[in-house]
Amino acid sequence: AEKVLGYDLLSLCLKGPQDELDRTQHCQPAVFVASLAAVEKLNHQQPKVVESCVAAAGYSVGEFAALVFAGALSFAEALYAVKVRAEAMQKASEAVPSGMLSVIGRREANYKFACLEACKHCESLGIENPVCAVSNYLFPDSRVIAGHLQALKFLQENARKYNFIRTKMLPVSGAFHTRLMEPAVEPLAEVLKSIEIQKPLMCVYSNVDGKKYMHSKHIQKLLVKQVVSPVMWEQTMHSLYERKQGTEFPYTYEVGPGKQLGAVLKKCNLKAWRQYDHVDALEDEETTDT
Repeated sequence: AEKVLGYDLLSLCLKGPQDELDRTQHCQPAVFVASLAAVEKLNHQQPKVVESCVAAAGYSVGEFAALVFAGALSFAEALYAVKVRAEAMQKASEAVPSGMLSVIGRREANYKFACLEACKHCESLGIENPVCAVSNYLFPDSRVIAGHLQALKFLQENARKYNFIRTKMLPVSGAFHTRLMEPAVEPLAEVLKSIEIQKPLMCVYSNVDGKKYMHSKHIQKLLVKQVVSPVMWEQTMHSLYERKQGTEFPYTYEVGPGKQLGAVLKKCNLKAWRQYDHVDALEDEETTDT
């Protein structure tokens, strides 16, 4: 990774500084590499798990790791694409004061209407072409809304009106997965054109529509689209675990930093979550040998 990136990623992950690691341009490659390191660890500890894997999915930048795991992309080329993506998204996020707001809503919450009103508020402040849209579908009644900071502030101040139970700003610098990321589309599209993409060896599900990737051109097209499209993670969970009644759920492994996807799975599908495990590249061997 260090050769591709031109800096010592391992040292940054282990020693920080934290604010440098949190920067989009470093954070994305770090998540990508740490996820695949966790796959290596799982393969070392339980090779049968990796051999018998039937499907993979990755959240946002994790989709690149899922495609490497499935044999569609080579590690070095995918990492280079992630580097270009991360730097372009960092640049796009610095161009406009924007961010992301995590929202838990009541059943009757109308996210589209709330976003529309937040955009009107921005227009009243003189902001041209304001952006405020759902950027991540996490689990029933949970969304991430992204856009101009003024729009997100408006939603926080009017949370009760829109039936939002809880709102929380996320520690990110931009409105990822919205049209504010359009400047990042071209650089990523260019690099993906120069990379060899194979048909995945197993089913890999796309963030853009929650469906399986069909062929290499499909992967190339949707990975670009993903930058400006909402992450359909809740829909992906439904596609992934759809099965006839009475059929057993597969074992699920979350590989990489954090257990957020496991928490989301629990809310989306409790039965599938009961066969869930988490593998972190850094945990001590003893603690994971269960």
